[in-house]
Amino acid sequence: MFGLAISSLRRRAGAFTASFLAMFLGSAIIMAFASMLDTAEASGATGTARETLVIMANVVGGWGLLLVVFAVASTMTLSVRQRAGEMALLKSVGATPGQLARMIVGEAAGLAVAAALLGIFPAMLLGRGLLGLLHDTGQVPAEVGYGFGPIALTMGLGIMFVSATAAALITARRAARVRVAESMTAAATDTGRLSRKRIVFAVLFLLLALSEAIITVTVMDGKGSDAMATSGQADIFAAIGLALLAPAIMRRVTALAAGPIRVLGGATGDLAASVMRRRTGAMAAAVTPIILFVGTAVGTLFLQATENAAMEAAGLAKTAEQKNIETLNFVVIGMVVLFTAIMLVNTLIAATAHRRREFGQTRLAGATPRQVLATAALESVVLTVTGVIVGTVAAVFTIVPFGLARRDTLTPDGDVWTYLAVVALAAVVTGVTAYGATRRTIRVPAVEAALN
Repeated sequence: MFGLAISSLRRRAGAFTASFLAMFLGSAIIMAFASMLDTAEASGATGTARETLVIMANVVGGWGLLLVVFAVASTMTLSVRQRAGEMALLKSVGATPGQLARMIVGEAAGLAVAAALLGIFPAMLLGRGLLGLLHDTGQVPAEVGYGFGPIALTMGLGIMFVSATAAALITARRAARVRVAESMTAAATDTGRLSRKRIVFAVLFLLLALSEAIITVTVMDGKGSDAMATSGQADIFAAIGLALLAPAIMRRVTALAAGPIRVLGGATGDLAASVMRRRTGAMAAAVTPIILFVGTAVGTLFLQATENAAMEAAGLAKTAEQKNIETLNFVVIGMVVLFTAIMLVNTLIAATAHRRREFGQTRLAGATPRQVLATAALESVVLTVTGVIVGTVAAVFTIVPFGLARRDTLTPDGDVWTYLAVVALAAVVTGVTAYGATRRTIRVPAVEAALN
């Protein structure tokens, strides 16, 4: 069965690009932050320096791990969904559910190992950069040298292998149980139905976010900057919970947007509305990194702005610990921006490349290349608006509770231009990637694309 997995990997290399890149980046991020623990051990760092390195590894690395595992699971689901037709064909010629499940898990295991090994060198560079940041801000003495050793390697290889194979197993069991007729229908429509497990996990993460928000406004009220410990993670929990519900959200959004798009867009709008209603599963995968990016970036930036305003109002100077927290917050933002931006680009390119036949058939039916590009542009607008709105809702789980606990106000501190900058970045990345990927895909002659 591993032979079947290798054969499938060779034949459909493009379908695995998104999963491989997610694993590659994920393992690099995990190992980079885990190397702070290797650095603390190898250099013999003590006192505040050791504490800073451990916090950097455990806190920031822990949130990075959560986002990475979620992204890997999301891209694995997208990869399997894109192969619904292939799964149906294999079932029709006698492949058993167990064989299909082992094939998918075997593919994931092979990708995970290769991605983690290739991620070692980038992880070392990123780890050195993190330590350099701590040197420059005076949080770790310059004599503390960088170390990359067994802790980073074990966590990078082990966590990526386990998370990838576990995500593949969950996805494979569901795909393998579906009957042939249902598989063919799924290949044609791609509605991305919510499973019970997905709903359960979504509710769990949203309850965790709500719990952190309640603790912030009750237990942590009046505790000063300590309230950041609970409120700072609420937006991440909420963003993941809402992202898990993305298929249902996109079905509702496309249904509501269909009317206005048809009226304002004419023939192109009618085409875009019809396509989006059939592709809510793929659109849900694309909107997920936007939700994570906006929710975490806006929540963390406004959290830090509120803390700065509170310190300024009290006429106090920041302590070393508070400077450490501010550095960690900006490292979190940088990590999330980089990872989610790459994942967004990666997911959109993979999803658009998979639509080559669809674009070819659409052009043979009479649509012009310009109409196809306009359809992709309308889709990117819907994705951006949805991701920004849902991500902002996730950020509220952090901003409002912390504002009440720290400043006794519902109005968040922070510049409106900061929010608009986050929105603009999400819009530019989504729009440019969707347009570029679509333009590249439709360069293939319509007849050739429709037959492949």
